[in-house]
Amino acid sequence: MAEQSRQSTDSPAAAPLPVAATKWPLPKPPARRRRLFRRFLTIAGQLLGLLAGGLVAYVRSLPPEWRRRQRFLRLAATLAEYGLDPALVPLPFAAQFRCRLERLGPTYIKLGQIMAVREDMLPHAITNELKHLFDEAPAVAFPVIRALIEAELGHPLVELFQSVEEQPLGSASLAQVHRALTRTGQSVVIKVLKPGVRETVLADLKLLSGLGMVVGPLIPQYEIVAIIEEFRDYTVRELDLTVEADNGDLFSAQFHDTPAIVFPTMYREFSTASVLTMEFLEGFKPGAPATFALDESQRLQVVNLGAEAILRMLYQHGFFHADLHAGNLLILPGSTLRVGFIDLGMVGRFEEQTRRLLLYYYHALVNGDVEKAAQHLCAIARPGPGGGDLAGFRRSVVELSRRFLLRVARGQFSIARLILESMRLGGRHRMYFRVDLVLMVKALVTFEGVGRMVDPDLDVVAVSRKHIERIFRAQFQPARMGRELWRHGPELLDLVGRLPELLAQSGRLLEGSAPSTAATHPLAGLRSAIVAAACILGGVLILAQTDAWLMGSSLLLVGGWIYWRGG
Repeated sequence: MAEQSRQSTDSPAAAPLPVAATKWPLPKPPARRRRLFRRFLTIAGQLLGLLAGGLVAYVRSLPPEWRRRQRFLRLAATLAEYGLDPALVPLPFAAQFRCRLERLGPTYIKLGQIMAVREDMLPHAITNELKHLFDEAPAVAFPVIRALIEAELGHPLVELFQSVEEQPLGSASLAQVHRALTRTGQSVVIKVLKPGVRETVLADLKLLSGLGMVVGPLIPQYEIVAIIEEFRDYTVRELDLTVEADNGDLFSAQFHDTPAIVFPTMYREFSTASVLTMEFLEGFKPGAPATFALDESQRLQVVNLGAEAILRMLYQHGFFHADLHAGNLLILPGSTLRVGFIDLGMVGRFEEQTRRLLLYYYHALVNGDVEKAAQHLCAIARPGPGGGDLAGFRRSVVELSRRFLLRVARGQFSIARLILESMRLGGRHRMYFRVDLVLMVKALVTFEGVGRMVDPDLDVVAVSRKHIERIFRAQFQPARMGRELWRHGPELLDLVGRLPELLAQSGRLLEGSAPSTAATHPLAGLRSAIVAAACILGGVLILAQTDAWLMGSSLLLVGGWIYWRGG
């Protein structure tokens, strides 16, 4: 240590590093490689143990008469059993898988949690067992947490807070939270990334990428590489708590017009990438005894606020809480009843085109239009390796939707279950969905489950229809469409300028086309562009030469809408 100190002060090249760079020092390259190699051996050992345990579990699951015939498999299973942990050998394969993920630590626990929601791709036995990974993880001792907070914020804890509760409110695989009181009297919670988690997870992610490339081709139907990449994107964001602070600010801005939907205020002055201080929301979880003390109108208000919040996140903003469950929802009592959302580290995002398709899909579902719903769902799905059966997938979705809709009259209809079952059909037809879409279903499952917890007689379809109709109408308000026209102004003006050229090209195509090829003719792709350009040009001419501003504006809006939908 003294030699390192002399080198850092005597050598002119050893300039002091910025504070941010020294908080999480990385080991020297040789030490980092050695640690990575040791980690690789640990992971490889658990993987081999899982394969051996899977063989033993498979042989034990065979009917006795089949097992007697499989002499080679019985011998291999007997040999494999000798090297296995006796505590894991009697367990089914799914339970062994969960236990080995727990032994590998936080990275693999998070991976298991992501896999637990992929019910569209993985067997039920696996996803049901992995849901146990959502239980609380062991907490880090408070003296370690105290030292970490003080190192990150640069001051003793007593100078920053009046008090900090040593017993954590909760402990997850990556972080734990403690309640505290600021010097000015605000009640807050401090979320702290556990020591060493960041380095372990980043090293594990490198190894996981390599593992996915090896295992993925062996079981292509489960798209292991895609799951790992999606998991990597989510986990890296969760390792930086400033991202969660940004998420909270964005949610608050999006719901500024609805004070009854609350997100915690972020205290940036007490926050870093490893420590996040936020407002403590005083309330109770749905299903707590206080829930049933609410009168009927209050319970109805809670359900409506929850439905509005979740449906707006998904289908209006395309930015949503991706870790929704009853523990992350709060009912906030007071003169005005409110609902609050906490734990905002994991969010999902839809690009504009996907958000619109999902809005149209959900709108069609709650209105019973299964053909249109299937059309929109197929537009979101992507074919797997080697191509997918899009037509077969669409037929299966229509048939499934019709069966589900028959249950509405019996009060057994679950929109979330219908969407999940429809996505699961995709695997059969080699059509797949991004993890964001599966997390969307998890949000809807939470809405339905919590809603029925508060109101056992909840009519999910009626409540959904009311809120989705409002979002759907807002999609086509003149003010919004005007903003979209302004946003796409350059493209629209270019289209108007090229209208004579497009008309001439389409005329030449019509002259050389045969009636039998109309369905696949290239003119089909130009039709919406030509109609849109004609409407826009007509609107511009009317506005320029007459006082009929309503007609001109209407033509502009219609043309812009056609162009927007066609694009």
